[in-house]
Amino acid sequence: MDFISNLALGFSTAGSIENLFFCLIGVILGTLIGVLPGIGATATIAMLLPITFQLEPVSSLIMLAGIYYGAQYGGSTTAILINMPGESSSAVTAIDGYQMARKGRAGAALAIAAIGSFFAGTVSTFLVAIFAPPLTAIALEFGAAEYFSLMIVGLVSSIALAHGSIIKALAMVALGLLLGLVGTDIYSGTPRFTMGITEYADGLNFVAVAVGVFGVAEILRNLESDRNRSVLMTKVSGLMPTRDDFKRMIGPVLRGTGIGSALGILPGGGAILASFASYTVEKRMAKNPEEFGHGAIEGVAGPESANNAGAQTSFIPLLTLGIPANPVMALMVGAMIIQGIVPGPNVASEQPALFWGIIASMWIGNLMLLVLNLPLIGLWVKLLTIPYYVLFPIIMAFCSIGVYSVNGNIYDLYAVAFFGLIGYVLVKLRCEPAPLLLGFVLGPLLEENLRRAMILSRGDPSTFVTRPISATLLLIALAVLVIVFLPSVKKKREEVFQEED
Repeated sequence: MDFISNLALGFSTAGSIENLFFCLIGVILGTLIGVLPGIGATATIAMLLPITFQLEPVSSLIMLAGIYYGAQYGGSTTAILINMPGESSSAVTAIDGYQMARKGRAGAALAIAAIGSFFAGTVSTFLVAIFAPPLTAIALEFGAAEYFSLMIVGLVSSIALAHGSIIKALAMVALGLLLGLVGTDIYSGTPRFTMGITEYADGLNFVAVAVGVFGVAEILRNLESDRNRSVLMTKVSGLMPTRDDFKRMIGPVLRGTGIGSALGILPGGGAILASFASYTVEKRMAKNPEEFGHGAIEGVAGPESANNAGAQTSFIPLLTLGIPANPVMALMVGAMIIQGIVPGPNVASEQPALFWGIIASMWIGNLMLLVLNLPLIGLWVKLLTIPYYVLFPIIMAFCSIGVYSVNGNIYDLYAVAFFGLIGYVLVKLRCEPAPLLLGFVLGPLLEENLRRAMILSRGDPSTFVTRPISATLLLIALAVLVIVFLPSVKKKREEVFQEED
């Protein structure tokens, strides 16, 4: 009965007129910005984050979640129509989705992606609702040592699942941790790395860093790109899949949902990995594997379902442990902290309406995407024809106004410009910025739990290995780090992400 009453509380919260409105605005804004090739969900949320801070906490987080789903959907639209994935996890969709579009079946490809995503989102939302409460109860037993070890696992996993060099990913985590130390020491009150600027006494503005590293850097990268965005058709028709299409997509959707639900929980990039894993599974199980790469329906249905399921289940570690599973969840953590909410297991007991409202809004947001976005395909097609040099100055102005409005601090704009250049340099050096953001968000929490555990143990570092849960988590982190450096695993890891690069 508790489960039913909690779901009822969630739907009554998410179903209020106010929250439905902000969820609708979120999915539309997310799709609107996410449909721009190369920007992606992380940059989209980073750029739109400031506009949610004036809202109530529940409305703010529901809107951000809607932006996330909308940006995910927008990524598949560009992947299918112009062979330019709007985000990393849509790279696989482009392989067969674009070929279907070239054969005049763009409408069917978009519909298959939407239906598969909705089904996967529904199932994974149900899984979040089932598994989040018991995991929250377990998390309440965690002490400072366990949380420290858990964050180590998250950071190590983000390194393992990052693209490119492991060493570069490790360096990005270290840089993020250092940036997280800027501000005032939590115990002594001594300023650290503030360069004498009093505005940085409370640390670097999370929004400024996120907008700079992801938003501005992505804009700069796209401006130098000479790829031509040629839309195959100005009018998309034939949105209803045939009976044979439905028959062929059932298996891939079910398998993709299962793969995405499992891998989405992994810190670092589980949802991205799920898309590639689903495509590999479908290609190996196909009766006619030679169709893949030439417009196979399974190559669209499976990865899109896996992508959406992974996006939903990535909320599990956020809602239960307060640990972000990917850069988007790191942005959600930052939004919760700015709203005065301490991420972690206490959210479910202290703010049940917020906890269950977010879960219920997942299903509502996916339903809105299914109902609204297919009829709006023509609008997204027209948007794709607008030149970059018109769109990006508007986006830059919007970002600057939004960041400044958070604190009214001119130094935040300097930070946006600085970290935008840093993010652009990192892109040119082929360094993955996602571990940097995870390190920046988890750095203060990591330090706090490390020092608290040492104080409680009177300076004895063995507390991290004598407590069973903490020791187990550290062993998992060590095992992951050792495994990714094995030659065979390293080679396979490069093959998995080769398609995306």
